[in-house]
Amino acid sequence: MLRLFSLLATWPLAVLHPIGSLLGWLAFLLSPTYRRRLVAHARAAGLSTWQVAGAVAHAGKMVGETPRLWGRAREQALGDTVQWTNPEAVAQALSEGRGLLLLTPHQGCFEITAQAYAERFGAQQAITALYRPAKQAWLAEMMKNARNRPGMLTSPATLSGVRQMLRALKSGQTVGLLPDQVPPEGMGVWAPFFGREAYTMTMAAKLVAQTRCAVVLLRGERLGPLARWRRGCEYVVHATRVSPETEGLLAAGDAAQSAAAINQLMESLIMQAPEQYLWGYNRYKGPRSDILTSAKLAQAATPANSGEGRA
Repeated sequence: MLRLFSLLATWPLAVLHPIGSLLGWLAFLLSPTYRRRLVAHARAAGLSTWQVAGAVAHAGKMVGETPRLWGRAREQALGDTVQWTNPEAVAQALSEGRGLLLLTPHQGCFEITAQAYAERFGAQQAITALYRPAKQAWLAEMMKNARNRPGMLTSPATLSGVRQMLRALKSGQTVGLLPDQVPPEGMGVWAPFFGREAYTMTMAAKLVAQTRCAVVLLRGERLGPLARWRRGCEYVVHATRVSPETEGLLAAGDAAQSAAAINQLMESLIMQAPEQYLWGYNRYKGPRSDILTSAKLAQAATPANSGEGRA
């Protein structure tokens, strides 16, 4: 499997995206549960039939491009394959001399956002990204190599990982989170998301409350063949600075209000390119309960845990 993954990493997007699109449609047609969930979630958000069809294809394209993203050699720069819109939002946040929290939805090529940040801004302020390790040893090793690059480190979704993120923010570094996934039990609250209650992580708001860091939204747009030819790149990273009012709300520490505010921020990003969002994800399921959901992990990112994660 590793050899196949390495081989696919050398293929161009002009080949990987059509293959991925086909895989996306196969999954949609062969899995009634996935099909019903994707359509229901997309329709509830107001997507048209064409946008739903686009979402099916884009989910597959995400899978198709993953080997190329993870298999990129550490010394190989992204270069002109990625362009930015409003990078000044990030530059301004960094100039304030405090930690920076980057929030990204599961939309488009979300994998590219941290890599692009690390390449453009990592020398000035490194990024630590939270991730859940894969169960397969070969995949876990590839993920580790892919996500640990110059200016970029990863933090596992464990107690030590949460402490690492706190230390990074308190020392004036950058942390990246994807807040639109269902967190473990005890690490979230129920909040509206596209008109339905969704179990929403509280970690992002707790990090802001404890460190008073700046907050910037990043969205990784996946370009089609014509757009790639016109713009001369493969992806576009869009940056948006969160308003001082919203930062203040997150820093206030009210879990319910903060979760609702973060969901609203994610909704605003998602609707900029709704066909690229992963509508098939079971966003409205209940939280899982496992070893990572101990009281210590839930408390690691709270102000009450003042003795943990100090720089």
